[in-house]
Amino acid sequence: MASKTTDTAPNQHLLTIEGLSVSNITKLLDLADSYATHNRDIGTKQSLLSGCTQINLFFESSTRTRTSFELAGKRLGADTINMSVEGSAIKKGETLIDTAMTLNAMQPDVLVVRHPESGAAALLAQKVDCSVINAGDGTHAHPTQALLDALTIRRRKGQLQGLVVAICGDILNSRVARSNIQLLTTMGAQVRVIAPPTLLPASVDRLGVELHHDMRLGLNNCDIVMMLRLQTERMHGTFVPSVREYYHFYGLDYDKLSSAKSDALIMHPGPMNRGVEIDTAVADDIDRSLIREQVEMGVAVRMACLDLLTRESRTQDGKQ
Repeated sequence: MASKTTDTAPNQHLLTIEGLSVSNITKLLDLADSYATHNRDIGTKQSLLSGCTQINLFFESSTRTRTSFELAGKRLGADTINMSVEGSAIKKGETLIDTAMTLNAMQPDVLVVRHPESGAAALLAQKVDCSVINAGDGTHAHPTQALLDALTIRRRKGQLQGLVVAICGDILNSRVARSNIQLLTTMGAQVRVIAPPTLLPASVDRLGVELHHDMRLGLNNCDIVMMLRLQTERMHGTFVPSVREYYHFYGLDYDKLSSAKSDALIMHPGPMNRGVEIDTAVADDIDRSLIREQVEMGVAVRMACLDLLTRESRTQDGKQ
């Protein structure tokens, strides 16, 4: 699996959390933590990736992820290019493999890919000579989101091991849920998933999680409550009776949150559907909501990933 993040192997990729060791994850989080501190205290542009080319190729619309990858690359001094799929040869019928061969001929150092089909990032990684970072593929994986969530939690709670984390909502269609489950269980957290039966994958019980259908029971004594967006664009059929009923049973409000620990913190990967997955007052609670901090940590984590995954190529090319 080409997801390992050591400093020795060239053409490294970050395609999924699965397969990463505790030391791999810790190394990434430690480096991201230093970037987060640097961004807050100094905030100046660095030249670490000067001479490196980063191409952001997003087949799905995105605001937070694409913008934070662009900002991360620019803060490290990379030549950052955002490719518009709408105006590209892809819309004229070019295959994903043909696109990969075209991009490879441009000799980029890193390719950041978001695609609606699971496995697309892994396919591209087989066809290019540069590092590939999966910025989300179908319902499969979103590794940098899981890393930024972990960093956000660690900075507030001091550790991941031993925490009780509840992931609530549309587990079935969520690549964020899958990557977070893999990372948090690897790091020693206890993970609960809370959802209606229609929004749970068939194999969820094999992921090492505790399963709940009732929000109040599932949130009992939790340290972290992570809400998920109801991904109606991926639903083909009726999975919930109505948005109003979904919010009644699974939307996070202060009444349901009272079942968690008194200092439990709230997360959401965004974009939020207020009044569907989460109450506005809860989402904006300055003492308990980590949602804005998640966005900030996203830049730091993506800086760390770009740094680590290009180190070998920068050394070979004399860029550092």
